[in-house]
Amino acid sequence: MTAARMSNLAARRRSVSSRGAAKYAVERRQGETKRAVLKGLIGYNRSKLGKRGHATLTVSIRNRKGAIAGGLVGSIWLDWLYVNLVFIDDRYRGGGAGRRLITTAEEEARRRGATHVYLDSFTFQAPDFYKKLGYREFGRLQDFPPGHDRVFLTKAL
Repeated sequence: MTAARMSNLAARRRSVSSRGAAKYAVERRQGETKRAVLKGLIGYNRSKLGKRGHATLTVSIRNRKGAIAGGLVGSIWLDWLYVNLVFIDDRYRGGGAGRRLITTAEEEARRRGATHVYLDSFTFQAPDFYKKLGYREFGRLQDFPPGHDRVFLTKAL
């Protein structure tokens, strides 16, 4: 390895501490570490739970020209739908698009074998909307971000 390459690697990794043969480093990039952690976690989980399927679930709202005007991104694992991201363009809010988006995702998740759904929302976003759809709050991080709360919600499908 060239001196320049070694210097570049050193610049990307700042050693935090070391103990024995293990070294701990704050990484500038996630890719390699994320892949290794995910591989290890999947292996560990399989050793405890057996092989379980994981599937993504994505629902889009498209305008007349076919452009995406909103959508939902989630995943199904262990019979639970996790809703990771939801967004609807302002022009489509208030007319039932959010309700249709959520119910479409719930119906598809149920069709794929999911029995429950969970998600989180900030108080400046839509926790009351989800509660109107039958979700119940099961957790809350107060003052996150300052002046608001992060609300965790669930629903049986």
